Amino acid sequence: MAGHSKWKQIKRKKAVTDARRGALFTKLIREITIAAKQGGGDPDGNARLRTAIDAAKAENMPLDNIERAIKKGTGELEGVQYEEVSYEGYGPGGAALFIEATTDNANRTVAEIRHVFQRYGGNLGAAHSVAWMFDRKAQIALDATKLDEDAVLEAALEAGAEDVVRDADTFVITGPVQQLHAITEQLKTKRIPVQSAEITMMPKSTVKVDGKDAKRLLELIDALEAMDDVAKVSSNFDIDAEALAAATA
Repeated sequence: MAGHSKWKQIKRKKAVTDARRGALFTKLIREITIAAKQGGGDPDGNARLRTAIDAAKAENMPLDNIERAIKKGTGELEGVQYEEVSYEGYGPGGAALFIEATTDNANRTVAEIRHVFQRYGGNLGAAHSVAWMFDRKAQIALDATKLDEDAVLEAALEAGAEDVVRDADTFVITGPVQQLHAITEQLKTKRIPVQSAEITMMPKSTVKVDGKDAKRLLELIDALEAMDDVAKVSSNFDIDAEALAAATA
């Protein structure tokens, strides 16, 4: 598995126990609002909204919060109007970074992101400078310590998944974007619990990063992900287990 996927697993576990949970709720609420604005408030007819709601429920977000976010998106409640923007650039060690954001002020957001890049030794690039290095995919994570690999593989492939890999204590399932809901529903039918399910940018190839560059790169990604406006950061870095442990110690 690429280093960035492993990093995401570490971040997911960390978010459960620290103050970032509040920031995570903010990002999830924005995604629900935008999904409802673009595709309507009925999750049965809006796959993106259904995915956003599932992600929020997985993080134990109260139902009232979810319903308010949907109503803000559909215009039933007043709220801040967000737009989706993306930014691209390079971090220490030459790793590509693709940043997805939701903002009510794009000028503010790009200025803040540029400042973070400069602070941690990265370079904000032009549109389409790195996007071509990624494919948009559905990605589902499962707790591999409690599941049978053959059962997971069978259920995932039946629902249209393209690949299932194990990395330490996590199964990572990937597939076409349009199959995300079908895969998660098939897993639920088989009573296989899902840790997370999302649409993500997966790198077509990876860049090896180590030493000080690895530490600096993870600091850059950490700072970007801490921003309220940043929904998701994808990268093509590959950091070996030893360097990753040292950088996250």
